[in-house]
Amino acid sequence: MLREELTEAMKTAMRAKDEKALGTIRMVLAKLKDLDIAARPSGNTDGINDDQIKAMMQGMIKQRRESIALYKQGNRPDLVDLESAEIAVIERFLPKQLDEAATKDAVTKAIAAVGATSIKDMGKVMGELKKAYTGQMDFAIAGPMIKGLLGG
Repeated sequence: MLREELTEAMKTAMRAKDEKALGTIRMVLAKLKDLDIAARPSGNTDGINDDQIKAMMQGMIKQRRESIALYKQGNRPDLVDLESAEIAVIERFLPKQLDEAATKDAVTKAIAAVGATSIKDMGKVMGELKKAYTGQMDFAIAGPMIKGLLGG
């Protein structure tokens, strides 16, 4: 479903002559095709699923946020704007991101669901969160929350 949505968005951007959106969507589709090709040797001929696509797009957003931090240090506002525009286009295809309070609530529920009692159970909690919140949660924020709640 997400695949078709990306393709339709690319066609819409082409018709509207929206070069920024078109370039970003093409970049996302190229990355998607690379991952589809990489999945073929393991017997996956249909391509990666929507959860994997969401995770890929979250990774792309994370890369852009890291680049923005570096560009700000290098005093390159033009590149900051470019990366920010790409993030905005990619985020259109992801579910609404959880805020900090909702993330903490989800982490607390996941800890209770898996019966985690120590930092050794962090992997179980993270697995539970990834099943339920892929594409909605920034796991770089969730990790320290889990550690804090489990006493790590």
